[in-house]
Amino acid sequence: MAGPVTAAAGTTVLDVVAGDRLLPVVVLDDVEAAPPLGAALKAGGLRTVEVTLRTRTAVAAIRALADHTDLVVGAGTVTTVDQVEQVIDAGARFVVCPGFSAAVVRRCQEHGVPVIPGVATPTEIQTALDAGLSVLKFFPAEQLGGLPMLKALAAPYPGLRFVPTGGITTANLRGYLDHPSVLAVGGTWMVAAGLLAAGRWDDVTTLTAAALAAAREGDR
Repeated sequence: MAGPVTAAAGTTVLDVVAGDRLLPVVVLDDVEAAPPLGAALKAGGLRTVEVTLRTRTAVAAIRALADHTDLVVGAGTVTTVDQVEQVIDAGARFVVCPGFSAAVVRRCQEHGVPVIPGVATPTEIQTALDAGLSVLKFFPAEQLGGLPMLKALAAPYPGLRFVPTGGITTANLRGYLDHPSVLAVGGTWMVAAGLLAAGRWDDVTTLTAAALAAAREGDR
């Protein structure tokens, strides 16, 4: 099990994401499931989780996870400035967006909260660079052409880091993580909706541990 997220002095939120190399992307319908979900992820070795704003209970779930676990909790599928305010008030420590919104990025920066917007083209990457960002979400990764497309996009931008999300599994994550532009990968398989709805927390822990082992295999 991972240690407290505040263990290392000077560690940033993105350092923690980079250390895990795996960001679980959660769609949570029941806020009561948040505490056991957090415990299951930590038992599997993770220190980070992204809760997407795809349900009515998402903001409450972020608050529950932030209040009752030592995970670094982020908010995903953030598309408006109002949502930025809601999730930061709930305790989100980073924000992830499906695409690039200058207004959303600016508000996160005003709050001093890391933001990882989604990009799919060189133009979007240039726009993000102009906004002062250095970590971007490549989304939807597999549907856009997967690792070959990411390599092509990353080539002109040395030093830029990506979090590919969309179609990532234990079977293909290692290929992404072996590329130097990849900070971490995002995925849902260890926190699949069926597992959460059934309260199969032991399975969440098992899948998380297996995914982390695969993610870190080439980093030893």
